[in-house]
Amino acid sequence: MPEIQMPKLSDTMTEGTLVLWKKKKGEQVSTGDIIAEIETDKATMEWESPEDGVLTEIYVEEGGKVEVGQKIAFVGEKGEAAPAETKVPEAEKKPGPAAETAKPAETEQPGPAGEQQEETAPPQPEKQKSTQLDVPPVPRKAEAASASASSSKEARVKASPLARRLAAENGLQISQVKGSGPEGRVTETDIRAAMKSQSAAVPSPSPSKPAPTGAKPVEGARIHLTGMRKVIAERLVASKGPVPHFYLNIEIDAGPLMMARAELKSAGEGSDTAKITVNDFVLKAAVQAAVKVPKANASFDEDAIVQYSDVNLAIAVALEEGLVTPVIQGAQNKSLREISEAVKDLANRARNKRMKPEEFEGGTFTVSNLGSYGIDNFSAIINPPQGFILSVGAITKKAVVDDCDSVAVGQRMSIGMSCDHRVIDGALGAEYLKEFRHLLENPSLLLI
Repeated sequence: MPEIQMPKLSDTMTEGTLVLWKKKKGEQVSTGDIIAEIETDKATMEWESPEDGVLTEIYVEEGGKVEVGQKIAFVGEKGEAAPAETKVPEAEKKPGPAAETAKPAETEQPGPAGEQQEETAPPQPEKQKSTQLDVPPVPRKAEAASASASSSKEARVKASPLARRLAAENGLQISQVKGSGPEGRVTETDIRAAMKSQSAAVPSPSPSKPAPTGAKPVEGARIHLTGMRKVIAERLVASKGPVPHFYLNIEIDAGPLMMARAELKSAGEGSDTAKITVNDFVLKAAVQAAVKVPKANASFDEDAIVQYSDVNLAIAVALEEGLVTPVIQGAQNKSLREISEAVKDLANRARNKRMKPEEFEGGTFTVSNLGSYGIDNFSAIINPPQGFILSVGAITKKAVVDDCDSVAVGQRMSIGMSCDHRVIDGALGAEYLKEFRHLLENPSLLLI
């Protein structure tokens, strides 16, 4: 049986974090069984076993980071042992702060001048400086044994990766926290409850003098970046720096759109059309506008502009750990109802970690809608190598001047378009937004 390696679950993935093992060592697994959750640079995904057999060996514990192609487990036949020479030593399986502290304590000791010298080093020559000879070595083996025992005890506690991380960031010993999960597993809720209890037990400090001008602010929690958040940071820096952004903004009369939405909803809560949202209309209009103005559905590629024949619509979906952009492939061939169903399915599976790697790939442009969060307008950053991204704000009521020059209450929606100037000039972006506005202000065109 081959050993199981960290899979490449996205086109840009170089390493993954083993978030959770769904199967235990010694359990029988079949091809297609969910055996682990792996955090990639784009999302946390459930990973299926590529083999039938017994999960004989687990090389990477929960929370461990592994490069693509490295061994993470061994699935063998019943009674088959994993190759001994490939097993990862315990110290490498689950590196942690306690283990890192314990290792140097056994082999090194700080010298008086800040240098490190080995505990078992031979006596220094007579020519050595007297300051070094005057300071006797301090035994550290007792400390090392204590740290090692503490590390072992912490490692044996059943806890989620998030709970371990939160405990480490707030100086809590996870072995002292009572778990409420299955089989006493310590959860994030348990850690937060322990933090609250610890905070309540500490007496309030007496008022102190204000810090002098120029003093550094006191840090709260230091939250380590997840793999997804690191890649988001890297990609956005790579976009905002090299990609020459420029921004176009329009305001749309959303009155006809709201009327169309109300008419569909009146068909009854049980009907398919009642489930169509304002965002579905926006997405359909964005796709149709790209069909009408195909030059905008393009990207920059070194010495050429690549114009795409399909409109692969990427939708920004907010998760607790970051942002993902699942893609509706060939969206120009889908009806309003089909787009509505597709986006709900993708968003639901993205939030429940059931996305497939290929469903994040190939987007030709992105739509990001923050209207439901109460944001009126904003300018988004392009997701390279795409040529533009649309930012959609909330529908708000405001005083407007109608065709008869009278002031009336109207409903308006702000739309922003962030463009890669290497691909889309101002006139081309304006042409796209003109078509987009026309479709949204005449929503019956989107029902055809």
